[in-house]
Amino acid sequence: MRVEEWEERYLSPGAARSAASRGRLRPEPPCSVRTAFQRDRDRIIHSKAFRRLKHKTQVFIAPEGDHFRTRLTHTLEVAQIARTVARALRLNEDLTEAIALGHDLGHTPFGHAGEQTLDEIFPPGFAHNEQSLRVVDVLEGPGGLNLTWEVRDGILNHSGNLQPATLEGRIVKICDRIAYINHDIDDALRGRLLEPEDLPREPIAVLGERHSERINTMVRDLIENSTDDDIRMSERVRAAMDELRNFLFDRVYIGSAAKREESKARRMLRELYLYYLEHPEEPLRAIGTDRRPTPTDVVLRPEDGSAERRIPDRDRGASPVERAVADYVAGMTDRFAIASYRRLFLPSPWRFE
Repeated sequence: MRVEEWEERYLSPGAARSAASRGRLRPEPPCSVRTAFQRDRDRIIHSKAFRRLKHKTQVFIAPEGDHFRTRLTHTLEVAQIARTVARALRLNEDLTEAIALGHDLGHTPFGHAGEQTLDEIFPPGFAHNEQSLRVVDVLEGPGGLNLTWEVRDGILNHSGNLQPATLEGRIVKICDRIAYINHDIDDALRGRLLEPEDLPREPIAVLGERHSERINTMVRDLIENSTDDDIRMSERVRAAMDELRNFLFDRVYIGSAAKREESKARRMLRELYLYYLEHPEEPLRAIGTDRRPTPTDVVLRPEDGSAERRIPDRDRGASPVERAVADYVAGMTDRFAIASYRRLFLPSPWRFE
């Protein structure tokens, strides 16, 4: 294939090659036009889980303004930034884009408030990166999307302490943070949670006064300091980025006006979960109990002698009904969760026929 030949000639020695992928859970014939990573990207874009991201919270719950980020626009911004870095470093842009587009497919309604709620009430616990892997392996379509090992590894390890096995996955992990720090500042300024003068001066002096300037500084620094075997920032820029992130936790992510409705969202998801445990017909019809566990032993056993990358077995300790209900609630959009709660718990007006 021409694209695979191009990859072999042009890409950096540390880049992942489509032709050298560790393969899929279930072997399938190659495509004569698209590489394995291009097919993964396309499968993610055409999935229902990807479309639902447009109605899932990023930071602001059900904002009335049209210009606040959603989980979908966040995903697209991560993909754009990550592809820019991958291209500059001559790494595999298609793999980078596929990981970026799939990294948040398992996110709950109402953002991290929903994730924390499910983690508390689903007996084995819940993490959105693990759920994203479960979406592409099990829940999407009749048998999952059957993605390549490299994409699945990048999706799983985009958050938490473990590093993705590929340089492309490591790009997405850092660019996810670059994207949300900058667009959350932008949204907080738009929503008048912050004023420009509230931003901490030291990191702003390093990174820049404007939104585009800060992204440009971080991206250029990442490109200039990465090597053929590592993706990293300079200490100065990384420290400034971390300081901005800590500032957002103090002023936006915890206790701000944008979070006043989170307690209601958490209570709503808790009551939906408990209701469906007692009345599982709807989630069982939508999810079923025949969904196999996420095959962690396949995705996470490296062949290069490094330590095994395992995730907790979220099916152990949960009944089939609990697993189906957690999958069902996690897959809801904000507006579907609100509509379901209204239908199940709030009285409908009486109408004279």
